[in-house]
Amino acid sequence: MDTHTKRVAVVQLAGNLFDTASTLKDVENHCLEANAKSAQLVVFPEASLGGYPQGITFGVAVGMRTPEGRDWFRRSWNGAIDVPGPETERLQELADALKLIIVIGVLERVGGTLSCSALTFLPLAGGASPAIHRKLMPTAAERLIWGFGDGSTMQPVQSTIGRLGCAICWENYMPAYRLYLYSQGVEIWCAPTVDDREMWRASMRHIAYEGRCFVLSACQFMTRADYPADYNPLQGNDPDTVIIGGGSVIVSPAGEILAGPLTGRPGLLLADLDLGEIAKGKFDLDVAGHYSRPDIFSLEVNTRAQTPVRII
Repeated sequence: MDTHTKRVAVVQLAGNLFDTASTLKDVENHCLEANAKSAQLVVFPEASLGGYPQGITFGVAVGMRTPEGRDWFRRSWNGAIDVPGPETERLQELADALKLIIVIGVLERVGGTLSCSALTFLPLAGGASPAIHRKLMPTAAERLIWGFGDGSTMQPVQSTIGRLGCAICWENYMPAYRLYLYSQGVEIWCAPTVDDREMWRASMRHIAYEGRCFVLSACQFMTRADYPADYNPLQGNDPDTVIIGGGSVIVSPAGEILAGPLTGRPGLLLADLDLGEIAKGKFDLDVAGHYSRPDIFSLEVNTRAQTPVRII
């Protein structure tokens, strides 16, 4: 590979809901596999650590919460991680040992609230904490169980293989957030998700083409057998029922699919990215540059942390 070409990997993970220790071992094995295949960056799905509780209601109706639903939330809380914490220490050790950039979706405990977050670990970071991006807008019923991020965790990360940005699942459908990331010069767009629909893959191609960037979308693949025995999802209890169907993909700045979509199983995708393709694409479309009209349109972005209590 020449100096412009970077090898990247996307993992389609079959984790273990709420069993973070077991899932972390799977994550380690995938990192080793990515490293063995000379990848410099690996991207994992949304809520890889902690798990995505697809198909359960947490016992919620308008004006009502059940004791059983509170028990499910407690299990989700127990499966979440602290940042920093033992899980992030292990991931940083892996990044350092393998000289591998790791981007991974987690459930993060933030005070008394759960956040759906994406963590970026740079190798040999000298003891620095991972970069955190907290999902700005939990989707639909996710708002019952997760809090809201703010503008302080949106900043892209400069790495040895390019400028990385994160947009988690349906954040990718927020035009203002996309424009902000484009304006920050994102070259490799990381999209941890659990959206397994064909429409999602069309969106990934659109974002790559609109932003003239590479898009790495990592989705989970889970069957009913991957969930606890007492789990009762709306999709049913046949062990072979697919709960989250994957569809991970890697896309070029021209909107061309370089790897995937991976369906029907967990696994790993690889692609070699020629970063020179970004400049070629922006020749005729730079939506945060020559193809914008700042005399007509403007976007104001608040990147300050929003806290309910400020001690001065």
